[in-house]
Amino acid sequence: MSDIPADLRYTRSHEWIKDNGDGTITVGITDHAQEALGDIVFVETPENGRTVGAEEACAVVESVKAASDIYAPIAGEIVETNAALGDAPDLINSSPYEEGWILRMTPSNLADLATLLDASAYEEVVAEDA
Repeated sequence: MSDIPADLRYTRSHEWIKDNGDGTITVGITDHAQEALGDIVFVETPENGRTVGAEEACAVVESVKAASDIYAPIAGEIVETNAALGDAPDLINSSPYEEGWILRMTPSNLADLATLLDASAYEEVVAEDA
């Protein structure tokens, strides 16, 4: 069973979103997504300062099985990417919600977080995938 922390928001495309409480959010892929992908071997992160729209592809995670686009959960500006993934992309496998985060962004409208899935709704998405 996948780990689905209750304090995060989620997308149907398996990104997790954490409100950092300072006007920024952190984005990564869920435990379910990393399990489905298998061993992560490369992560292509976006440029800092890039403005993205909601559901716009902004990063790529490559595993031994496939390459998958990572989508911006809401519109905003990329302010930081996880440099540690350059040398250790497998952090996404070992610590998807902590060390394996992919990017941080400043949302155009922080209230848009309310449109994302909560943990129980995301559990239903995972169950549909099974």
